Amino acid sequence: MHTPGQDSTVLETPPLDLNSWRTAIAETVVPLSISEYDATPFLGRFRRTSVGQVGLFEMQTAPHTVRRTPELISADQPVFYKMSLQLEGRAELQQDGRTAVLGPGDIAVYDTHRPYTLSFPEPSRAMIMIFPQAMVELSPHELSRLTAVRFCAEEGLARMISPFFTELIRNLDQLSGGYGSRLVHSALDLMVTMLSKELHRQDQGGHGSSHRLSWQIRQYILRNLSDESLTPSTIATAHFISVRYLYTLFAEDEHTVSAWIRSQRLAHIRRDLTDPLLADKPVSWIAGRWGLHDAAHFSRLFKSEHGVSPSAYRRAHLQEEPHLVAA
Repeated sequence: MHTPGQDSTVLETPPLDLNSWRTAIAETVVPLSISEYDATPFLGRFRRTSVGQVGLFEMQTAPHTVRRTPELISADQPVFYKMSLQLEGRAELQQDGRTAVLGPGDIAVYDTHRPYTLSFPEPSRAMIMIFPQAMVELSPHELSRLTAVRFCAEEGLARMISPFFTELIRNLDQLSGGYGSRLVHSALDLMVTMLSKELHRQDQGGHGSSHRLSWQIRQYILRNLSDESLTPSTIATAHFISVRYLYTLFAEDEHTVSAWIRSQRLAHIRRDLTDPLLADKPVSWIAGRWGLHDAAHFSRLFKSEHGVSPSAYRRAHLQEEPHLVAA
């Protein structure tokens, strides 16, 4: 799979037949089984760009069916999620025992690390955003409750969010440099807000007190990331539970409590490093802002995660505004 990078150039394919489409999608998204729908000859084209770790696609296709089968999923592949905004035509998404039928303006998310089927029974145009789980403030378990859930264009937050995403995909050429990164992060924030509201609705509908408590704890952690004394013990005390029970609440996900805190701190730091409005702030100030005050420890942690130093990462992602970058 092509991991999105900081190449914000907009690439556009010519019309592609089915075999060429399969190859292009495998190279730029993830390996998929793609077939014609009801023997309708396939033709498709897409525009794409990458902003940091986020890939954005506008796809125009003839009717077809996409399957992410178990055989195509490798355990050592990074975990990415997709958000699909249907722009024209209809689509049907199936994952985790749920089915979402999408019309123009409707939104759904799905997990590339688990099997899914996506059918387009008529000519279609869609926006696809692909992003790593670490970039959103939701756990894998929470996201698993939201796959193949239809967010209707005429209801709730999707009514406000869909137009923003529509304009984003219409203006891919405006997403270069740090300001483009800020726009894409804003898009992710909007999506997470919409997903979080759905989680709250599910919990209110009887999903269980443990889910509500888990959500409350994660929100508490996010509000207190800047506190370097944030630990499993202080979190458990603040919620009147034992540390053992806290670990149990996190056991459904791949991260321990401490690992989730660390991943969220790094995600916020990584975001701030690419923010042109913070380009005059030293790297140490940004790290301290999120509770990592030991500069040497932070630098090792960041380099272990991203393969480059924080300063090098910042320079690469603010390369169009080099005069702004602080050491």
